[in-house]
Amino acid sequence: MPVVTGLAPDHRQPGYRLVEVDRGRFASLPVEHLDPLGLTVGMTLEPLLLARLQELADEEGAHRAALRKLATRGHARADLRRRLLQKQHPPAAVDAALARLDRNGFLDDARYAADYARTRASRARGPARIIGDLLRQGVDRRVAEAAVQQALAAEGIDPERQAADVVVKRARQLAHVPLPVRKRRLMAFLVRRGYAGASARQIVERAVSAAPP
Repeated sequence: MPVVTGLAPDHRQPGYRLVEVDRGRFASLPVEHLDPLGLTVGMTLEPLLLARLQELADEEGAHRAALRKLATRGHARADLRRRLLQKQHPPAAVDAALARLDRNGFLDDARYAADYARTRASRARGPARIIGDLLRQGVDRRVAEAAVQQALAAEGIDPERQAADVVVKRARQLAHVPLPVRKRRLMAFLVRRGYAGASARQIVERAVSAAPP
C-alpha cells in the first residue's frame, strides 16, 4: 500500500504542506485540512484515507482554478460552477471549493449582479438585455431585477431616453435604407440591446421621423 514519504511546509504557500506519497509529490494541501487526518511520515495509507487525500487534492485543484478565474473577472456562482465542471474538475470537488469560496467571501451573486448591471447600463444596454444575461449566468431573477433597478437609479439612467438616443444615431446611419427595412433593422437593433415592447416601437417611429430618407 502507498506510504507517506513527505510532509514538508510549502514555502510558496504559508499554511500549506507538501504531501509526498511513495517519494512522489501528491499535493500541496492546507494544514487545516491535513491535521484531522493525523498523517505522519512513514504512515501506510489505507484505502479510505488515500481516498480522502485524493478528495482534498481534487478540492484544492478546483479551488485554485476558481481563484484564477475570479482574479480575471467576477463570476456568478452557477456560472463559475459550470466552467469548473467543463474543465473536468469532479462535481464533489467543485461544490466543496465553491463552499470554501462562499465562506471566505469570494462569491456573492448580489454583489456580482450589481457590478455587472452598473457596467452594462452605462454602455447603453437595456434592462431586458442585462437581466437576460444575468439569468443565463445562473443569477436568481429577483436578484437580477433588483440589481438592474439599482444600477439605473444609481447612474441616473432613463432606459427609454437612453434607447431613443441610441436608435436616433443608428437611424441616421440607415437613412439610405428603404423605410420598411429601416424600421425592421432599428427594431432588431433595439431588441438586441435589451429594449422591446410598445415603447420600443414608438421610439423607432420617432427616430425615422427625425431622420427621413
